[in-house]
Amino acid sequence: MESPGDAKDAAGPPKVVLVTGACRFLGGYLTARLAQNAAIDRVIAVDAVSPSKDLLRRMGRAEFVRADIRNPFIAKVIRNGDVDTVVHAAAASYAPRAGGRAALKELNVMGAMQLFAACQKAPSVRRVILKSTSEVYGSSPRDPVMFTEDGSSRRSPGEGFAKDSIDIEGYARGLARRRPDLAVTILRLANMIGPAMDTALSRFLAGPVVPSVLGHDARLQLLHEQDALGVLERATMAGRSGTFNVGASGIIMMSQAIRRSGRVPLPVPRSALSAVDSLRRATKYTELDREQLNYVSYGRVMDTARMRKELGYNPKWTTAEAFDDYVRGRDLQPILDPRWVRSVESRAMSATRLLRR
Repeated sequence: MESPGDAKDAAGPPKVVLVTGACRFLGGYLTARLAQNAAIDRVIAVDAVSPSKDLLRRMGRAEFVRADIRNPFIAKVIRNGDVDTVVHAAAASYAPRAGGRAALKELNVMGAMQLFAACQKAPSVRRVILKSTSEVYGSSPRDPVMFTEDGSSRRSPGEGFAKDSIDIEGYARGLARRRPDLAVTILRLANMIGPAMDTALSRFLAGPVVPSVLGHDARLQLLHEQDALGVLERATMAGRSGTFNVGASGIIMMSQAIRRSGRVPLPVPRSALSAVDSLRRATKYTELDREQLNYVSYGRVMDTARMRKELGYNPKWTTAEAFDDYVRGRDLQPILDPRWVRSVESRAMSATRLLRR
């Protein structure tokens, strides 16, 4: 997978920033952060739905515009606002109640096409930041130890949010080729977790009994929700073109995640995991699609050296710290006492080190 061509880095801080998906967690909190930055003259928050009173208050001096980015009206908002920086954070990872998968693809892919077309035609736009996902790499037993930005999965994702994200990245690279004066930044965020974010992974791990794939122990690299905000803010201010893997240092195994949260593992054959998860969905938990099933089976880890060296961002939370904060913040009552689990893990690691001597 390639970087956005020979796009130039944008000099100086942005003056007018437009953020899509402003009523979602990342878009809303990013808007609030940017609005507090005195170096930015204006912040325009865009979403197809109206924000709550609390969110609107949190946005401070930011201007909210209710607009669907699939509508050509977004071009008028960019042009009339003299926008120089666009942060696209509106892509959704799960289908709306009405319309299902088809509606999700319409929201994600058609929205990105319309937005990038508007950016291409607006001479004021100088930088575009895309919130993408590590899911573009997929998950399989033949994956490399760590994905680099220039690598790709042995088996490309064929459905769902992962496939949408591959298509959206393609449109972003197309924009960079047609407008080589733009700084196009693509951020491939690792699976996010934290006290406030609601994701497929956080829902999967929230039940008292967590199904796991018999014979597999996925390697998980996570990203704390606050670090996701931090890297989006850094990319907005830096104007650094390129594609960047974004993830916390370190990994945890799926078995460790289940134990650290005090859940009870239920090892089942891979062929039975979807059926088990469908039963959990009936009691409020989420249903896994094929790509998510692959992820909880095999995991995914990225090389983040480019993020640290070229983008200049270092996550504050490790993967283990991010996961533990999720457990604390959600107040997950342990089925198994995590202190006992950590004690057992510590003794096991000590015994392993003694055996190696």
